[in-house]
Parts: sequence; C-alpha cells; structure tokens
Amino acid sequence: MPPSDASSAATTRNRTALLVIDMQNAFFEDELLARSRSALVTACNSLIDAAVRSGAPVLVARTEHLRNRSSWTLSMLDDDQGFIFRGSQQADPVPGLRVDGLETVTKTRDSAFFGTDLAERLRSLGVEHLVLAGVSTHNCVAHTGADAFAGNFRVTYVRDAIGSTNEQYAEAMLEILSVEYRQAIVGLAEAGAMLS
Repeated sequence: MPPSDASSAATTRNRTALLVIDMQNAFFEDELLARSRSALVTACNSLIDAAVRSGAPVLVARTEHLRNRSSWTLSMLDDDQGFIFRGSQQADPVPGLRVDGLETVTKTRDSAFFGTDLAERLRSLGVEHLVLAGVSTHNCVAHTGADAFAGNFRVTYVRDAIGSTNEQYAEAMLEILSVEYRQAIVGLAEAGAMLS
C-alpha cells in the first residue's frame, strides 16, 4: 500500500471508536440479562480485542450513584431506593470483561453523553463513528445512540454484543433508531471489521 493510502486508512480507522456500556454486576441481576451474560462478555471482549489491536479508541461507560441521593434519577427518588452505588460490588464490571486500563466515562443517567465530557473526548480523538455494545438495549444503549445522533456522531449497534431486560422493547427501539436515525445494526464479525 502506498504511504498516502496507509495514512488514509489509519485516519479512517481512528475515526471509529468502541463504546461499551454498563457491563456491570448490577444490570445482570435481572434474570433475562443474567442468562445472556457469558455470551455478552465474550462478544464485548472480542470487540475490545479488535479495537485494541488496531489502535481504535475504546471507552467504557459505567453508571455510578452516590448514597446521598444527589445523583439519583426521578424514579429512584420516587421509589426512595437507590442502587449501583460508587464503590459497591454492583458497580464493578461483570467478571471476565477485559476493561482494565481502558478509558472510563462515569454517568448517572441512561445516556453516556448526559452530564459527561464524552462528546468532547470523542472529538479530541477525531472520532466520527461509534460502535455500541453493552446493556440495556432499550435504555442506556438506545439513549446513548440517540444522543450520539444529536451530536452528529454516526452509530452502529452490534446485535450480538447488546442485551436487554425486555426483548420486545429492544426490538422496537432498534427499529426506530435504524429507520429514523439511519443507525446500522450489524453482527459481531462486521463490527470487528469496522474496528480493525
């Protein structure tokens, strides 16, 4: 490959980043997600490996709340019940997920963009396209994807690497996002190729 082509390929590759969302113990307390945990961890690790090998940025979005209620959502306040507190076992990554040393975005709402510096970090890395993996499809993954669209980032969802507590909601949300926002839904192999 001529140098100019190599440089162009490297630039294009660096414009795609992987964002792994909420692969934390608390979310896998749900029975449906618990059954798919092993497969999701394997799929996310495969994407992380592909991105790391090629030098594509990898970020890990994780939810954490404070016990003093200052970070709680309206529903948590209404129910007078918080969860996934900072420093708790619930907040830890699920066993087997290879995220040590990866850049982290800590959030308190569904979207990884809300109240964080994620957009600025992505722009500083030259990222224009996000590959999304993690949980839960119809909540945190979808809200992050919608906010990415609002920030003019292109988005791809990896069907094999996202999971939900409600499959009906997940399918409906993915249909809306793919049609209305033109966000692609691909398999693991295609996503791996995008990152590598």
